[in-house]
Amino acid sequence: MNLNNNNNNPNVSASKNIARGSFEETKLDEGFFVLTYQNNTNEVQIVEREINSSFIQFHFCIKGSSEFIFNNGNYRLKIEEENSLLLYNPQRDLPIHLEVHSKSWLVSVLVSIKKFHGLFSQEADYITFLSDDNKDKKYYKDGKISPSMAIALNQIINYNLNSSIKSLYFKGKGLEVLSLYFNRSEDADVEQCPFLVDETNVIKIRKAKDIIISRMSEPPTLQELSEEIGLSLKKLKEGFKQIYGDSVFSFLFDYKMEVARKLLEAGNHNVNEVGLKVGYSTSSHFISAFKKKYGTTPKKYLMSLS
Repeated sequence: MNLNNNNNNPNVSASKNIARGSFEETKLDEGFFVLTYQNNTNEVQIVEREINSSFIQFHFCIKGSSEFIFNNGNYRLKIEEENSLLLYNPQRDLPIHLEVHSKSWLVSVLVSIKKFHGLFSQEADYITFLSDDNKDKKYYKDGKISPSMAIALNQIINYNLNSSIKSLYFKGKGLEVLSLYFNRSEDADVEQCPFLVDETNVIKIRKAKDIIISRMSEPPTLQELSEEIGLSLKKLKEGFKQIYGDSVFSFLFDYKMEVARKLLEAGNHNVNEVGLKVGYSTSSHFISAFKKKYGTTPKKYLMSLS
């Protein structure tokens, strides 16, 4: 997205990337954009975007970590998993120059100051950097991502609805993220997510994800998983879907297939061995699962690499 000083057109020049991937950008309104980025590789990736000084930047790291690079590398600002970063400097442009570390996901919300004033016109005094005294001051602020914000951000990352409503859906989620970011209510998390009564339950659901990944060859049943993390079966199902955008075992299936694909690419194991490592007792079941995910058999996939 080329957000230059005179044009908010989302048409962009190509990203300067290392390895694979680039921002996925959605224009929500004039001066209002959501960017998502997923680095699922084992390499650091560099992403760059021009953004002019009229934009407020909200960056959210929901997985892994990344580093913002300023001043030709003279200054670096790291953003860790489950943390946010607000950047605003009316004195100079703040282009995104980002090193996205391996296995890291980010969501960024970019809002022009004009659009932002419109969103908060009734509460401008509360947003400190909008006041007359501060309007010409730069503003950097880091913070934690609350459980309710994490849910909305993961819903953006895991978007799988009809493409025709994507802009509308993202606009709703973008506004939700901003409202939660500036919400002063102590009970915000409960109100936004009634099935998660506190942050402890979000931690339990994240633990459930770690358990099924660590035991992917012999995962526990949903009932066993709910008992192990101390959360009811209903809350486990609903919470996992909200946070990760998929059911427990659909998420696990995708994870196993990704592991299998990487093992095949590494070339240290044959098809049968890879199938066993990801939990398939027979090669035919593994081949069928792999074909369902990638549209080809493991053997043909290996042949396509050579």
